[in-house]
Amino acid sequence: MAVSSGEGKANPERHVASQRAGEQGLLFDTEVSAPPEDVGYRGPTACSAAGITYRQLDYWARTALVEPSVRAAHGSGSQRLYSFRDILVLKVVKRLLDTGVSLQQIRTAVTHLRDRGVRDLALITLMSDGVSVYECTSPDEVVDLLQGGQGVFGIALGRVWQEVEGSLAELPGERAATDDPDDDDHHPHDELAHRRRVRKTG
Repeated sequence: MAVSSGEGKANPERHVASQRAGEQGLLFDTEVSAPPEDVGYRGPTACSAAGITYRQLDYWARTALVEPSVRAAHGSGSQRLYSFRDILVLKVVKRLLDTGVSLQQIRTAVTHLRDRGVRDLALITLMSDGVSVYECTSPDEVVDLLQGGQGVFGIALGRVWQEVEGSLAELPGERAATDDPDDDDHHPHDELAHRRRVRKTG
């Protein structure tokens, strides 16, 4: 997965590769805001933000590709809760699938992403030649792949982060369950309204 950057010699091919990376939005260096750690999102919300179907969400959870990390479903009637990070990964999986990458390669990529800190994800660009997936953590690595012809397409996770953040701003979230019995009657829309009030007054 990890790509070792080359010597970075200045040459025409490298300059062209650098231009291509810039045009495709693969070099992401904008600061992202920290996602809420205690807020989870139900399945339909995760689907909407990630651009996937509920069938895909359910299948990926059952096959342990992307599982809800805030709260797993336990028995009939219980609701899965997905974190911001989970939804970010769901959206990345959807994009990789759309470009023809095999589920086996996607599973390998997701495993690597799990080992990264949440904020580290925004600094990663995933590149693929349609067969393998490469993880780039610096502009040099992205340019090296493009120059070598291995990077047919790429996904800057920082940009996906901003897309997910924008989508979730208008969708309901809820706090993860606590030991407080009153939380059983907690409504996600009330929690969203509460967060918006806090944001305005805080």
